[in-house]
Amino acid sequence: MRIIKLDAIDSTNTYLKTLSGGGNAEDGLAVVTDFQTNGRGQMGTVWSSQEAKNLTFSVFKDVSFLNIKQHFYISMAVSLAVYEAVKSLGITKIKVKWPNDILSDDKKIAGILIENVIKLNVISGSVIGIGLNVNQTDFMDLPAASSLLLLSGQVNDLDEVLNIILKQIDLHFNYLKEKKFNTLKARYESHLFRKNKPSTFKDAEGSIFSGYIVGISDFGQLLVKVENNIIRSFDFKEVVLLY
Repeated sequence: MRIIKLDAIDSTNTYLKTLSGGGNAEDGLAVVTDFQTNGRGQMGTVWSSQEAKNLTFSVFKDVSFLNIKQHFYISMAVSLAVYEAVKSLGITKIKVKWPNDILSDDKKIAGILIENVIKLNVISGSVIGIGLNVNQTDFMDLPAASSLLLLSGQVNDLDEVLNIILKQIDLHFNYLKEKKFNTLKARYESHLFRKNKPSTFKDAEGSIFSGYIVGISDFGQLLVKVENNIIRSFDFKEVVLLY
């Protein structure tokens, strides 16, 4: 396992994508920084983090053994890896908010951005960006955010937390290699935020509707039971869970 440590960078994902594009990223290579000047989240959002208080890093994984239609299993594996890592640090009430935000006590503690490298319709590699709030305590502009310190009262060593997560990623990617897809999907669904609870959603057209999250499809679509027990499926960006 090789780790590149940088004081500051625009985005660890961008840096690692550049390395992989030049053939300079081996399986398991991680890039970690104290500060990102242009950290990115899902759907073009910004991931903001106080300097040297949290973990902001990216990992390159060889996923050439996967079929392109199985790409969401990468997201499942990474979500479960972060879930198990923070659980081992004494955090409770952990949930995965589809597709891959990690919550504790209904507050976001980690975000994941996965960018797959696709060549000739084959996923050759995956750049996995993870932001985990560790020792930050001030989230004045983000009332729905929290950190390991706020949740547990314990200050954590960033390098130790990084190593725990990297080991969990390796473990869960072994499940992928062993094609334990049903196991991963069942575990992922068991931790889904607001599963089987009455919830309110907004679709891509801006319409508000109510329903129950019942699971995900094999392709990573969110499955929502609406009126008359109809199951609707939504791709990422097609629906937002409001509450």
